[in-house]
Amino acid sequence: MTRLLKTILPAALLAAAPAAAYAAPAAPAAHTAKALAEACEGRDGWIDPAPPAHIFGNTWYVGTCGISAILITGPEGHILIDGGMAEAAPLVLANIAVLGFKASDVRWILSSHEHFDHAGALAALQRATGAQVAALKPAAAVLETGEPSSNDPQYGMLKGMAPVKVDRILADGDSIVAGPIAATAHATPAHSPGSTSWTWQSCDETFTCRMIAYADSATAISADSYRFSEHPGRVAQVHEGLARIAALPCDILLTPHPSASAMMERFAGKAPLTDSTVCRTYAETAKRRFAARLAAENVTDAAESAAAELKD
Repeated sequence: MTRLLKTILPAALLAAAPAAAYAAPAAPAAHTAKALAEACEGRDGWIDPAPPAHIFGNTWYVGTCGISAILITGPEGHILIDGGMAEAAPLVLANIAVLGFKASDVRWILSSHEHFDHAGALAALQRATGAQVAALKPAAAVLETGEPSSNDPQYGMLKGMAPVKVDRILADGDSIVAGPIAATAHATPAHSPGSTSWTWQSCDETFTCRMIAYADSATAISADSYRFSEHPGRVAQVHEGLARIAALPCDILLTPHPSASAMMERFAGKAPLTDSTVCRTYAETAKRRFAARLAAENVTDAAESAAAELKD
C-alpha cells in the first residue's frame, strides 16, 4: 500500500459511512479553547500552567501555555501526543483528570519530536498511564536512551531526558489505532531527524468532521557551530519535511509550540480555527525562513573567504 493510500484510507472509510464514525459527546462548557487562550494571554513559558480545553470533537488540549500536549479521546481508550518538559507531567495528568478522563485509559503515547521540551515528560506519563509508546525509528533511538542524537543540528544545546520504552517502531504513513481513533504518522524531518506530524479525523456530536493536523515544528534551528550549507543531506531533509507538512490533510492546525502557528489567537477567535490552507501557509513561512538562513550562511562563507584572502 502506498504512503498516500495509508494516509487517506481511514478518513476515506469514515467519510463513506458517516453513520459509523465516532462522534464525541458534547464538551463541558467550562473548558473552552477561548478560556485557555485567555488564561495564557501574555504567558507562553514552557512550564507555565494552563487549564485543559476542548479543541474540536474528541480532541483536547492538556499541555502548558507554551508547550502543547494533545489528548484524543475514544470509547476504547485514548491517545496522548507529547507531554512537554519533565516538570509538566503532573500538570498533564491533572488536566486529563479535570476533563473527566482517566489516565489509565490512555492506550498510546506519541510524540512530535525527540527533544526534551516535548518528550521530557513521556517517561513519567508512560509510568502513570501504563500506555504503550510508538515513534519513528530516528526518534525512538533518542527516546530509548534519553540522549540527544549527534546527527541532530541542535546537538550540543539539547538536554537529556529520562529514557522511554518504545513499544512500536513506526514507518512513515503508519497509523496508531485505538477503537475508532486512527492517528497517522507523517515523517516531516524539518526540525529534527525524527520529526513526526500526526493527522486524524475528529467528529463532534452532530457528526461534523474535521481533519486535524498536529504538524511538527518547522523551524530549522541549530547549534551555533552548525552550518546547514555544509550538510546537503540535512538540507534535503528540511525541504522534504516542509513539503510534507504543506501537503498534510489539514482543516485544523495544531503545533507543538502554540506560538508557532498563532494557536492561542485562533482559540480566542481572532482568526478562524478551521482553515484548509493553514498547513500550507505554515510550511511556506518556514521555507522562507530556511532560505534566509541558507543565504546568510553563504554570505558569511563569502566574507570569511575574502578575509582569508586579504590576510594571505
